[in-house]
Amino acid sequence: MRKVTFGVNLSIDACYDHTRFNGDEEIHQYFADISQDVDLVVYGRKMYQLIVPYWTEVAKNKTGVEGTDKFAKGVNDVEKIVFSRTLESVEGNTRILRGNLEEEIRKLKQQPGKNISIAGMTLRSQLTALGLIDEFHFVIHPGIVGQGKRFMEDEGLTETLNLKLVAAKVFKSGCVALHYVKQ
Repeated sequence: MRKVTFGVNLSIDACYDHTRFNGDEEIHQYFADISQDVDLVVYGRKMYQLIVPYWTEVAKNKTGVEGTDKFAKGVNDVEKIVFSRTLESVEGNTRILRGNLEEEIRKLKQQPGKNISIAGMTLRSQLTALGLIDEFHFVIHPGIVGQGKRFMEDEGLTETLNLKLVAAKVFKSGCVALHYVKQ
């Protein structure tokens, strides 16, 4: 059975606003490396419209920074699904699903292939509450933002989600990557 994974950059105070801190080559390389085990990314509409056009352009134009270019190529090349009720069209190797999120993810997990990555905070929130995310990759940035949306804020979990740490890595920047699996 395929695993569903989720990765996110967070400040020490759990802010996930990407405008408050930036990933460097080392962080891009980390996410590119874990993406080697992924052959499908499931997006929410907002994240799809934010991430895919930007990284598609980076993949076309190349930055000359190995980790960043590798990450951009991965975003561009991987098969994508967007869950959306409003999005009318997508390009390239992307398709839109409008069905029941839980049913569709359970079907995808049963299909052969590598891991499925989730991209989008609303989508992640729903799948976490449904117990459908198997692995979490948190990259904690060494800063306290003090404002903005927080990870797991108002999630509506009915019970504690217990996780087991399986790997940790400290980057030169002071960021810390934590890899957890659902117990």
